Formats: sequence, C-alpha cells, structure tokens
Amino acid sequence: MARSRNDHLTNDLFEWEPPQVAVGYTPDVVGRGELDNQISRLVSRALRDCRDEGNGSRADIARRMSAYLNRPVSEGILNKWSSESSDEHRIPLDAFIALIEATKANDLLGFVPSKFGFSVVPEKYADLIEIHLIEEHERDIAARKAALQVRWKAKR
Repeated sequence: MARSRNDHLTNDLFEWEPPQVAVGYTPDVVGRGELDNQISRLVSRALRDCRDEGNGSRADIARRMSAYLNRPVSEGILNKWSSESSDEHRIPLDAFIALIEATKANDLLGFVPSKFGFSVVPEKYADLIEIHLIEEHERDIAARKAALQVRWKAKR
C-alpha cells in the first residue's frame, strides 16, 4: 500500500539504509600518494568536519588535545600536521589518538587497520562476528563430514 502524501508518520521502507558498521573514511577522502600526505589529509578532514559540525575550531581542538595529553598542543602545530606541504611535522601516535578524542572523528580509527586489510567495528558487533565465524566453521565441518561419509560408503 502506498503512503499517502500527507502521511508523515509512516516510514518509507525504500528509504532505509543500513547503518555503517565499519568506521573509516572513503578512499576519495584518503586519496593517493605518499603515506604522510594521506595522514595530513585525514587530519585536515577531521579538523574541518569538527568545525563544520559546530563542535569546535582548531583552537578548541588544540585545547582539548592539550588537556588529553597533559602537554601543550597549539593551533599552529595542528595547522602543520594538517598541511601536506609541511615535511618536518608529522602527527605522533599519541596526538593522533588525542585528535580522535577531541574531534570525535571515529572514522580516523579505520585508517591504519585498512592499510593491512582489516576493518574497525564497534565492540557491540564482536559477538555477532564471532557467531558468524563459528557458523562458517560448522558448515565447513559438516561439508567435510559429508565428504568423508560418501567416500567411506563408496569403499564398502
């Protein structure tokens, strides 16, 4: 049954999209080229997204990172970390973690694992993934058992 034009309470089943399970930026955000340039682009994107979503300026982010790290982080160093042309300044791992915390840019978490063929998923999905792996293993065992039974019966 079609939804009435005036019906704003009924959800359209065709508008539903599954939630994003794995975190990470799309390849067009990361881009190509040298690893240090990719990291700079990600830092820049996280800073820009945070600003655009109204969650703070670079100065605000620098203050939050400073509090997280218990050491000073300036807006200037954020600018250098986010600049592809700044060869001498690369974001350290602890500062990268503080950046994720300060910006809430969880998509940054997916970058390093994606370089090795892994994905980052929220912890709430861990049991579901393990169940799937167990079910896969059960299917493999059942197939192996069936093959052995066929072979054994053929020998009789």
